[in-house]
Amino acid sequence: MPQIDMPSIVLLILAALGILSSNSSITIAVVALLLLRVVHLHQAFPWIEKYGLTVGIIVLTIGILAPIASGKIEFQTIYQSFLHWKSLLAIAVGVLVAYMGGRGAALMTNQPAVVTGLMLGTIIGVAFFRGVPVGPLIAAGILSFFLGKS
Repeated sequence: MPQIDMPSIVLLILAALGILSSNSSITIAVVALLLLRVVHLHQAFPWIEKYGLTVGIIVLTIGILAPIASGKIEFQTIYQSFLHWKSLLAIAVGVLVAYMGGRGAALMTNQPAVVTGLMLGTIIGVAFFRGVPVGPLIAAGILSFFLGKS
């Protein structure tokens, strides 16, 4: 009797959630991971686990900075952001979120047991609440405040 490949079953369930919720981010990520499993490129998983977050943050940062690079956001607009209360509040929130993300990264490194819960919460948020899968670091940062860990 063949053995059941539980990681693939879990990934298929997540792919189904991605499809049912019309969330292409989850669906594409899961299909890519399933493809790596199917073609037996398991040696890629340690690299993805180690550097995937960093690569993702780099790609996200490129997307955020692209309007500046393309000229859609001019220096004058950046300068004026320091003169409006909403922009100043946005800067403060950005600083807080970056700080929370740093705490979250430390918590996820020091307490890997919480990663599963954070990932499940993120997947549920993405699949059922039209969220975007950028929340695990911030969620871990918030959790670190509740746990009193830094």
